[in-house]
Amino acid sequence: MKNDPEHTHNYYAATAHAAPARAALNHNIEVDVAIIGGGFSGIASAISLAERGFSVAIAEAKQIGWGASGRNGGQVLGGWSGEGELIKQLGPRAEEFLWKTRYLGNDIVEARIQKYGIDCDYARGAATVAFNPRQMKGLEAEFEESESHGLKGILSLADKTEIRRHVGSDLYYGGLIDRRGAHCHPLNLCLGEAAAAETIGVQIFENTTVTSIEHTERPVVHTENGHIRARWVILAGNAYHTLEARKLGGYMLPAKTYVLATEPLREDLANSIMPQNLAVCDANWVLDYFRFTADRRFLFGGRCNYANNDIADIEGSLAPRMREIFPQLANVKTDYAWGGVIGIPLNRVPLVGHVSENVLYVQGYSGHGVNCSHIIGEMFADAIEGDCADLDLFEDAKHFKVPMADIIGSPMLALGMSYFRLRDKLGI
Repeated sequence: MKNDPEHTHNYYAATAHAAPARAALNHNIEVDVAIIGGGFSGIASAISLAERGFSVAIAEAKQIGWGASGRNGGQVLGGWSGEGELIKQLGPRAEEFLWKTRYLGNDIVEARIQKYGIDCDYARGAATVAFNPRQMKGLEAEFEESESHGLKGILSLADKTEIRRHVGSDLYYGGLIDRRGAHCHPLNLCLGEAAAAETIGVQIFENTTVTSIEHTERPVVHTENGHIRARWVILAGNAYHTLEARKLGGYMLPAKTYVLATEPLREDLANSIMPQNLAVCDANWVLDYFRFTADRRFLFGGRCNYANNDIADIEGSLAPRMREIFPQLANVKTDYAWGGVIGIPLNRVPLVGHVSENVLYVQGYSGHGVNCSHIIGEMFADAIEGDCADLDLFEDAKHFKVPMADIIGSPMLALGMSYFRLRDKLGI
């Protein structure tokens, strides 16, 4: 994979499978569906549509998987962000959708890995860990609700003694083990799906910046050196675009999150940390997340920065927290440290819907993108075929728009998240 400067020292880019350098769009083409963005939302949607017989072209400003899709923690967890808010607003209708789709993204990913022979180190097994009784009560409620919705045998509760057998730290009060949750090398998944999409006719153009969308009966996606005319357009750029600012601006504030990867660990040391190779996150508002890579590096992420400022010393910020949780990593070296932007709506409910009659958009997964982007791809394909029921659900959700978000939005969000960090520390 071609190494963009912002991918420097990214573990995923350093270990990515070889991918072709795809040409930029320098002419005019016509397709059924034009997709803007070559991350999971764009690639997943392209496969869903191409498998149903639509002609598809993707315009990516950098390279495939350049944004959060190729930098994230690699966790493929069930469910959506903002579930409580969605149910609060839309009631049983939302609850039915959320349980119907709880592991649908995982199902789609696993089916595509099998169908297209994608090598991305996919492994099942995840856990959410609690620091205190209040958090544990929340996990117990999630377990009981899952059981009541027919998902028996997928989740199991672990008390303070039992969680120690799964996660080798003394800090946790308990946890919830998820046998359907998973983790993977996300960049290799994205690259593998892009290659699969091309085998079924999808055209992919890299280094192709979209400058505007012309809203007509057959909308036109304008780029620097050509255009794509289509019946439908999907705007799937998430946190890295400024298109359609009048419609979409102010709802989603970009936040920066950071990850480090250690040197490969000895087998005995790795087993003292997580003998069952789980993907783990904690139940804090401002959470830590961690897992092992296939070559037995410990990958630790967190320290989400809502002030939109870069952390100069990523290792210096993350490593002390990692070693607080796992003192056995005191002498382990860090080989990679990197960051990236994720999209977070203020109420954490993803923003999905129509910009205009034949232009669709999605943004703001709040860290659930690997799973949910694949569900969205199917939802977009359904909508283009005339079934908008699931899309309508998200369009009916109300979002708060921040006036002058580019000026005051990030500081305001940073202040709000400082409150949640304090709540985490006080255990309330």
